Amino acid sequence: MAGDGAEEEEEEGERQAGRSSQLNGFLPGKEAERGSPAAGADAEVLPEAEAMLLSPGSGAARAAPRLSRRRLAVLAVFCLYSLANAFQWIQYSILSSVFVRFYRVAYTHVDWLSMVYMVAYVPLILPATWLLDTRGLRLTALLGSGLNCLGAWLKCFSVSQSLYPLTLLAQTVCAVAQVFILGLPSRIAAVWFGPKEVSTACAVAVLGNQLGTAIGFLLPPVLVPNTVDDTELMGHNVSIMFYGTAAVSTLLFLLTGIVFDEKPKFPPSQAQAVLQDVPPEDYSYKQSIINLFRNIPFVLLLISYGIMTGAFYSVSTLLNQMITTHYMGEEVNAGRIGLTLVIAGMVGSIICGLWLDYTKTYKQTTVIVYILSFVGMIVFTFTLDLGYLVIVFVTGGVLGFFMTGYLPLGFEFAVEITYPESEGTSSGLLNASAQIFGILFTLVQGKLTTDYSPRTGNLFLCAWMFVGIILTALIKSDLRRQNINSGILNTDIKAVPVDSPTEQEKNNTVFKKQSESAI
Repeated sequence: MAGDGAEEEEEEGERQAGRSSQLNGFLPGKEAERGSPAAGADAEVLPEAEAMLLSPGSGAARAAPRLSRRRLAVLAVFCLYSLANAFQWIQYSILSSVFVRFYRVAYTHVDWLSMVYMVAYVPLILPATWLLDTRGLRLTALLGSGLNCLGAWLKCFSVSQSLYPLTLLAQTVCAVAQVFILGLPSRIAAVWFGPKEVSTACAVAVLGNQLGTAIGFLLPPVLVPNTVDDTELMGHNVSIMFYGTAAVSTLLFLLTGIVFDEKPKFPPSQAQAVLQDVPPEDYSYKQSIINLFRNIPFVLLLISYGIMTGAFYSVSTLLNQMITTHYMGEEVNAGRIGLTLVIAGMVGSIICGLWLDYTKTYKQTTVIVYILSFVGMIVFTFTLDLGYLVIVFVTGGVLGFFMTGYLPLGFEFAVEITYPESEGTSSGLLNASAQIFGILFTLVQGKLTTDYSPRTGNLFLCAWMFVGIILTALIKSDLRRQNINSGILNTDIKAVPVDSPTEQEKNNTVFKKQSESAI
C-alpha cells in the first residue's frame, strides 16, 4: 500500500534523526522539541543573494548570509593582542644569555620561561574551549586580552636579580592568557567571514601571533643588549622593555572591550546560518569531544599537526643557543634570523590562506607544505655550521615559510573534516597537541644540543617530521563545511553556541519580529 510505504519511510526518517542527534553534539531528545535540525539541511539551499531563508522547524524567516563591516575591526584587534602575547612568549628565550646573567640562573630556568606557555596550555585547553562554546566569543577574547595585560604589568615588578620567581609567575599568567587566544582564529574566521574569505581570515588571525614572534625576535636584542659588565644598565633596559609591553597590552585590552561582539547581526555563510538556528542549550560539549576523538582523520591530523608545530616551537625556543654555538657573540643576528624565519612564515600563511580560498585543495596543500617543511629542515640542519651567516638567513627563511605557513592549513583542514563540531574545540585540541610535542621536543632537542651538537638536535626533529608526512598522507579528505556551503551535501547539524545565553534571547525576539512582518 502507498500509505503504508509512506508511513515506513517516515518512521525510518525518525530513527535516522534519533541516531544522528548524538553524532553532532546534541543532547538526546532536545532536537525534537524545536524541530529536527535536519529539516534545515534538507531544505533547498538558496543563493546568498536571496533576501530571506527559512528557519528550520519554525517557519520563521531568517536573514540571508551577508558580511559585516565590523569583521575587519574584530580581526585587527584580535591580531594585535595575539601579537602582544606572542611577543611576551619569545622575549626571554631570544635573550637567554642576558637573563641567565641578570637573574643568575641556569639556561634551563630561562628555557622554562618559554616552555611554561606549552605546559599551561595542556591542562587548561578543555576548560577554555568549554568556556568558548558555552559563554561565547566576547568573554573568551576579554579573558585572553585581560590576562595578557595583567601578566605584562607583573613583569614590571620583577626587574630585580632576586625576583626570578615573580617573573616566572608573570609569564605563567601570560601563558594562561594564551589558552584563550590560540583557539580563536578558526572560530573568528567561521563566525565573522564568508566562505570565499574564511581561510584567508584564519591565516591573517594566525599571522598576528606570528608577527608577535617576529617582533619578539627583533626588538628585545635591540632594547636589551648584553651588557655583561653592567647589570644595573641591563636591569634598566629590561625595565623599559617590560613597561612598554604593559602599556601596549593595556591599550589592546580596552580596544577588545570596545570592538568585540559575540557574532555579526547576520550569518556570513550558509554553514553558519544553519548552525546558528539551534539553541545553545541543545549542545553537549562532552559529546562533541567524544565525536572528535572518534573521527580518525582528525586524530591523524591531531598528531601530525602536533609534530610540525611542536618542532617549530622547539626551533624558536632554542634558536639563540643554536646560533651562538657556531657564531659566538651573534645574539643580535640570532634575533634577526628568527625574524627572517617568522616573516617568511607570515608570507607563507597568507599565500596558503589565499590558495585554500581559491582552490579548496586542503589535503593536497597540507601534504605538499609538510614535505617542503621537512626538506627545509634538512637543509637548515646541514648548513648551520658552515660559517656563513648569510646562508643561515636564507635557510631559516625557507624553513619559516613552510613550517609557519602550515599553521593555518592545519586549523582550516581540521574545521573542514570535523564540521559541524565547534571550531574552537578542534583548533584547541590541535594546539594542545602542539604544546605537548613542543615541550617534549624542546627538552630532548635542548639536551641533545647541549650534550652533542645543534645538528644532532635538528636531526631528531627531522625524524619526527618524516613520521608526520606519513600520517598526513593517510588523512581522508572529507570537506564537510565546504559541501554545506556549496549545497552539495545535506548534513545533520549540531548546536554550536556562537551566541551567549543572553544573545540567544535577543535572536529569538528578532526572529519573532521577522515572522510577524512576513505575515
